[in-house]
Amino acid sequence: MSLVYVTNKYNGTTYVYDSTGYWDKEKQQARNKRVCIGKMVDGAFVPNKRFAMQQQIDQLQSQPGPVASTEFTRLCYGAVHVFEEIGNRYGITQDLKSCFPDIYEQLLSVAYYLILEDRNPLSRFPKWARTHVHPYGKIITSQRSSELLSRISEEAKQRFFHLQANRLQESEFLFYDTTSCSSHSRLINQVRYGKNKDHDRLAQVSLAVLFAQNSRLPVYYRKLSGNIADVSTIKHLIGDIQFLDIKKVKLILDRGFYSKSNIDALFRHHYKFLIAVKVSLKFVQDHLDQVRTTMHTRSSYSSSHRLHFHTTPIEWDYEEQKARSNETLKGKRRSYLHIYYDDQRAVDDKRKFHDRLDTYEKELISGRKVARHAKQYQQFFIVKKTPVRGVSITYREDEVHKAEQNFGYFALFSNTIKDPIEALETYRSKDLIEKAFDNLKDRLNMKRTYVSSEENLEGKFFVHYVALLFLSYMDAAMKREGLYKTHTLQGVLDDLDLIERFEQPGKRPRIGEITEKQRDLYSALGISIPS
Repeated sequence: MSLVYVTNKYNGTTYVYDSTGYWDKEKQQARNKRVCIGKMVDGAFVPNKRFAMQQQIDQLQSQPGPVASTEFTRLCYGAVHVFEEIGNRYGITQDLKSCFPDIYEQLLSVAYYLILEDRNPLSRFPKWARTHVHPYGKIITSQRSSELLSRISEEAKQRFFHLQANRLQESEFLFYDTTSCSSHSRLINQVRYGKNKDHDRLAQVSLAVLFAQNSRLPVYYRKLSGNIADVSTIKHLIGDIQFLDIKKVKLILDRGFYSKSNIDALFRHHYKFLIAVKVSLKFVQDHLDQVRTTMHTRSSYSSSHRLHFHTTPIEWDYEEQKARSNETLKGKRRSYLHIYYDDQRAVDDKRKFHDRLDTYEKELISGRKVARHAKQYQQFFIVKKTPVRGVSITYREDEVHKAEQNFGYFALFSNTIKDPIEALETYRSKDLIEKAFDNLKDRLNMKRTYVSSEENLEGKFFVHYVALLFLSYMDAAMKREGLYKTHTLQGVLDDLDLIERFEQPGKRPRIGEITEKQRDLYSALGISIPS
């Protein structure tokens, strides 16, 4: 800062100016900009009100604690405070800042907006930003939001996943599953027609997501082509886990990921796993046939889960193909097959099965066959057609009985959990990933993607993933404390969002009144009261 002293020839007062030099491009010469900051009185400098206030602000900003405001504001803050604490507690904010130093505040602001403004598009961010405290503190227009999404690089994104994975508790279970997001775009390479899990007839892009059991937060995700089957993703999952440098891997998988080669791969990398398997698999049927009549006893019944159970230690026939020699190594691997029988499930299975048979029969009699039902026509029906009687249908009763005998049974396979009830409870805790997918698609509005470029789709997935981190914590806390019995997640956020933060020039922010109900909600969520 360069000071210039100018004496007024009419009143004799000497004014003090802050002079700043700059280059004038139009006139091609150096110029100076002067701002009056006070005057000299009896040889001493007396600052004017504006300069004195700025000095006070600068002094406050140099001290720890909230930064003083430079204008009068009254903004919603209570719900944002929850996200700030979650971000600090799990290192989300720190890791984003490390990987995206230039845009991490914008990413956080957009994530907060996506959660608080349920199902609203990014185009409404400016309206929300004018009424809320948020990390970026400025408005992001629709054009700027597109630019923001395009600045999310793959390298920075992978570094973020790696940092978050390093925060995992040692030896905790990881849930792995996939979901689909429909898309109208024909310009994105990975948008393909496949098995849409929402039964949407549009083409889709899929997401594979890894979740931590203890923190109940997502660890990473990977975008997949829409026509990729679940079973074929395990090879890449193993590669991703190695990149993330996760120690003592323990996976929980749905039955769609089962194949002998996948199980062999998990054994080969010394990963612990718990996976659901189809009862129709030969090795499951062989063991089920041995206990089908003996497992229905009181000693093998769980009253809390209302089902019968049986565990069989088995030797898995392990195979490994050596890359260099093409030699096949064979051996045995110890594991456990848990078989369960639920009589209510048996009733439901039987009802659904016969409803399907009724549908197949009507299709055959009417002559309106469905191509995807061809296997079932052949398996369960004998169809005869004569000129006089027309089409006659006879059931293959042996096949019907064979199908019915497996109703109510389901199985889990593991190389780490010996106890059948522990295995069941561990597997059922994977409902958190289903809830997360619901939050991603419904609350965060990702059931269908409305972007037309690869880079914007990648960026949109990531910013929604960041929002899912915060949302997953809240969902887990509400379940833990039983808040869903009396509240909805949106209701909790709305109640806390009413808490305001007041700011005025030269002073630190103040928090508005907090009711007893709001204090109780903060306590239940494990969040400190804002002060």
